[in-house]
Amino acid sequence: MQNPNLKTLHDEWLIEATIDDLQEKLASGQITSVDLVHMYLHRISHFDGEIRSVLEVNPDALHIAAALDLERTQKGPRSGLHGIPVLLKDNIDTGDKMHTTAGSLALDGHFAAKDSFVAAKLREAGAILLGKTNMTEWANFMTIGMPSGYSSRGGQTLNPYGEFDVGGSSSGSGAAIAANFAAASIGTETSGSILNPSLKNSLVGIKPTVGLVSRSGVIPIAHTQDTPGPMARTVKDAAHVLTAIAGVDEKDPATLTNSGSSIDYAAGLTETSLKGYRIGIAGKPFSDRLNKHKIKLIEEAIDRLRELGADIVEDIVIPSAEEKWGYEVLVYEFKPDLNGYLRSTSSSNEIRSLADLIAFNYKHPKAMLKYGQKLLIESEDTSGTLIEKEYIDALEKDQYLSQEQGIDFALKQHNLDAIFFGGDRGSVIAAKAGYPTVIVPAGYTPNGEPFGVSFSGTAYSEETLLKIAYAFEQATKHRKPPVMKGGSGK
Repeated sequence: MQNPNLKTLHDEWLIEATIDDLQEKLASGQITSVDLVHMYLHRISHFDGEIRSVLEVNPDALHIAAALDLERTQKGPRSGLHGIPVLLKDNIDTGDKMHTTAGSLALDGHFAAKDSFVAAKLREAGAILLGKTNMTEWANFMTIGMPSGYSSRGGQTLNPYGEFDVGGSSSGSGAAIAANFAAASIGTETSGSILNPSLKNSLVGIKPTVGLVSRSGVIPIAHTQDTPGPMARTVKDAAHVLTAIAGVDEKDPATLTNSGSSIDYAAGLTETSLKGYRIGIAGKPFSDRLNKHKIKLIEEAIDRLRELGADIVEDIVIPSAEEKWGYEVLVYEFKPDLNGYLRSTSSSNEIRSLADLIAFNYKHPKAMLKYGQKLLIESEDTSGTLIEKEYIDALEKDQYLSQEQGIDFALKQHNLDAIFFGGDRGSVIAAKAGYPTVIVPAGYTPNGEPFGVSFSGTAYSEETLLKIAYAFEQATKHRKPPVMKGGSGK
């Protein structure tokens, strides 16, 4: 960097600076949001060549930053995100000069006509939408066997910590924030797609209750399980973002189950004791097939929770723990949900349906069918009307076993505030239930692979889960930034 002050800040301060750290310097006038954008763009251009996490940068980012700097001097900050750069997964509409493609070349050239609810809420809070991140194509609902982080548009995203799985499908959102290309990012989850890349990239990820954050303007998989959510380097950073994006949206009926009361999730993160909290430990089969190093990290995490004063209940009963979960609900919901989204896009978009997408992929097999499109075809073979007995039975079964015979049963049976899972092992049952989970770094294996632990609860229990995760984080401070080699860009 030519500016010596920015270079010093970039090299010595920015790497793990929190949103509160950024705001402190912005408030004091030591830096501007324009400075922040320059520093993050510098990092992207110098370090993203090795991990390929960012697909594109917002051409207006510097102008938006300058306008927010001016507003800060004239009126003060809008929120804790005022002037803070944030990245978004490539399946989230932004009504600007950035594409929204779900990682697919089939939607190359698609620009959303308006912001998604999430993007609009971020702008309202004063955040700078810095760019779009790569993702597993169609949120990993294209085929079986596609590597996490691969898309026809963006290629293969890699893990900045080394030769480990980058996690999916919010792969770019995870790798980019681990490498500090923005203060935070937005991912989306249907089943594990925020939690898994957060685990793999030593991040805090929040998979919210389905209904806390609107899905309007998000390229879908399944309306009963989809949700956007924050990914960040600290619990408080993720909480700041969740505060900004939560809200009721009449275009998304799921959000009408939200009380609509505004909660400042970050403001509640003050206590570092867990005295008075009861946390249940999900044992087998949720710990099966983990190696001894990860088991050790889990045991150390549980010990630390005890030291913090939590009442730990070992080997809690989850009646559906051995259930072999299927993906029938996703197969049936994907077709009508995707068709509804594609119909709403500009008339210049030639891909108007799932059938059009499949046909496009067949016409361009070299670019589009490296791993096939088994799931797309399987979904297209359904009626798209959601009347099939298999779908209705699977939906009722999934919700009953994940809620009444799953998370809610365990919480009530043992009078728990949260359920502890090693890694992201509880992601499927929480996804089926539509319930929240927070994952937080818990250390590294001897070869440097990141690992984390997660806390799940019943619907709209994010405030409690974040308090538990925050106390654990503050007591352990496990996260370490990856060592980036740098290069000449992409």
